Amino acid sequence: MGVSELKEALGMLRSIPALWIPGLVTGLLAAGIWMIYNNEGSFFASRFILICSLISIFLITGSYVAIMNGSGNIRELVSGGIQYYFRVLLPLLLIIFCTLILVSLVAITFSFGGIPVNQEFVAIFSLFILVPVIFYTIFFDTAAVFENLRVFDAIRRSIELVTARSGRVLGFFILSTAVCFAITFSLMIVWEAALYEKLEPLTHFNETQIAAFTPEQLAGMIGAEGTVITAVCLFFGFLVLLPILTTYKACFFRSLTRESVPVSQDTTGEFDSKGRWYKY
Repeated sequence: MGVSELKEALGMLRSIPALWIPGLVTGLLAAGIWMIYNNEGSFFASRFILICSLISIFLITGSYVAIMNGSGNIRELVSGGIQYYFRVLLPLLLIIFCTLILVSLVAITFSFGGIPVNQEFVAIFSLFILVPVIFYTIFFDTAAVFENLRVFDAIRRSIELVTARSGRVLGFFILSTAVCFAITFSLMIVWEAALYEKLEPLTHFNETQIAAFTPEQLAGMIGAEGTVITAVCLFFGFLVLLPILTTYKACFFRSLTRESVPVSQDTTGEFDSKGRWYKY
């Protein structure tokens, strides 16, 4: 089910401290975006989200290189991110673009057929598209780095691996979800305990009041102190979750490639002990 790969990932996080850098930087950026959102509004925050996402992708790519080499420091993480950045970014953009096009085309088709297309319908239908897309393309970035594949080859490689080992990959998703739930739930308990006095009035709300409660009202209820505490919880959430999940995915990908799933290439070659593909 992927437990051994998770243990391997936790061991790598202990032996390679540089793998925590993506979580550290992304956590700081997420906390900063939250503070900007509360102080300046969504206009500036939405612009920073895009920039911060590109930075996080760069750092995650560098961490894959450190995992591939089995050791690394900040310099190697940065150089690896520079070397493979577009190998990871371009397939990601292609996947996002194709998904948006598919959702738009289906929505237009339904509207021509007389079926009302509202935000709720688009959200539900998008979910039905996103789930299989994420499931089959989840390893495109690790394939691009570990096997040095180009845009379409990386996506195809991920689909091949997931199709051949769908049961194991499903276990990977289940375990990853469990890790996310455990860490998120723990942080929510800390957040509620820190803001108990401010959140206490919510316990007296009826169902109608709770249904009408908005995020803006929550922000006003917790105040400036609650905003800072929320930012701290966001920071620790990304600090812990991102390194664990990315390292776990890299270790799981290497485990899949060792199970005799051939690379879809015209050339012949073999994997080395670190899961890297070498052509003859």
